[in-house]
Amino acid sequence: MKEIILINISGVDKPGLTSSITDILAGYGVNILDIGQAVIHDTLSLGVLVHIPEEAESSPVLRDVLFKAHELGVNIRFTPVAEDSYGHWVDGQGKNRFIVTLLARQVTAEHIARVTGVVADNELNIDRINRLSGRIPLRQLSEQSRACVEFSVRGDPEDPAKIREQFLSLANELAVDISFQEDNVFRRNRRLVVFDMDSTLIEAEVIDELAKAAGVGEQVSEITESAMRGEIDFTESFKRRVALLKGLDESVLQGIAENLKITEGAEKLISTLNALGYTTAILSGGFTYFGEYLQKKLGIDYVHANALEIRDGKVTGNVTGVVVDGERKKELLKQIAADEGVRLEQTIAVGDGANDLPMLGTAGLGIAFRAKPIVKESAKHSLSNLGLDAILYLIGYSDRDLD
Repeated sequence: MKEIILINISGVDKPGLTSSITDILAGYGVNILDIGQAVIHDTLSLGVLVHIPEEAESSPVLRDVLFKAHELGVNIRFTPVAEDSYGHWVDGQGKNRFIVTLLARQVTAEHIARVTGVVADNELNIDRINRLSGRIPLRQLSEQSRACVEFSVRGDPEDPAKIREQFLSLANELAVDISFQEDNVFRRNRRLVVFDMDSTLIEAEVIDELAKAAGVGEQVSEITESAMRGEIDFTESFKRRVALLKGLDESVLQGIAENLKITEGAEKLISTLNALGYTTAILSGGFTYFGEYLQKKLGIDYVHANALEIRDGKVTGNVTGVVVDGERKKELLKQIAADEGVRLEQTIAVGDGANDLPMLGTAGLGIAFRAKPIVKESAKHSLSNLGLDAILYLIGYSDRDLD
């Protein structure tokens, strides 16, 4: 008679433990139906689902495994599994899979409880939990800069968009970031990442800095905020703001560029993406002068922004060429992807304003970064509490992978 048995082993981890157990099973011709192992603080948890063939008897197999476990000083438990129960488990592999990513400065038990509560309420099963952030020494816990836990879940939710809304509401309540995305072949196969510049790659709106230098800061800032909230057409608002810069000396641009504050995590993210072979681009409603400055500083492949017209060393109040607005960003994303031979599902777009929404919605992974409420609510994913390098967690990389 065929027998299916789940073997659970726990105890202090040591080299050769898994080998010793499976070597005994091999001697009896046992088939492995599933196997999983995790080690937390040198404590092992090993599960092996075995199928004992008809010609073998389970008693000698389990006896020898039990003796070996005793010799190794670990705990062991045997659970018989009925064939219909096993069949039900096999049928479950056809269900959709999703990744829930929890990101915070420090993960607490409340965070885990509330996130898994949403998972359970939507009848999703957790298959695996991984810590993607590195190990933190006890003395540094209070000043921990970031933490990330990833949940692999399975199920067939009726409305994934509703689950995203629940996670967004929970993230706002707990001051954490929670991403809910489909676990498919493209998730760890992204190849192109495009960024907005102002308030995304840099912690400033350059046009506001230029306006302050020109003595029209308040007027321009009001127009900028209204445009970013989606209250004014971007192209119209942009032209109105640029017109206020007329007469500004060209030398001011260099001083502002040299003092731009790079967003937390941007340098690490770009250097890592470059090392991994990704293509990167700036798609900005700001100015080419500053985009090209960042391109050289960070090592970015493409820059598309607005060319500020300068004559006789003075800003004229006009821009040349096509204004890079929201629709233009979307088209540029498609164009670069086509030029690079990359599918749109393999692209990532990152931005903070309403004019970024078209490209965020077009990219395979659109991320609203420290964005206005209307943008966070419209985008499928958002990051508000960590730096830009947390994007690496969203595409499945752990600190261990990158060290």
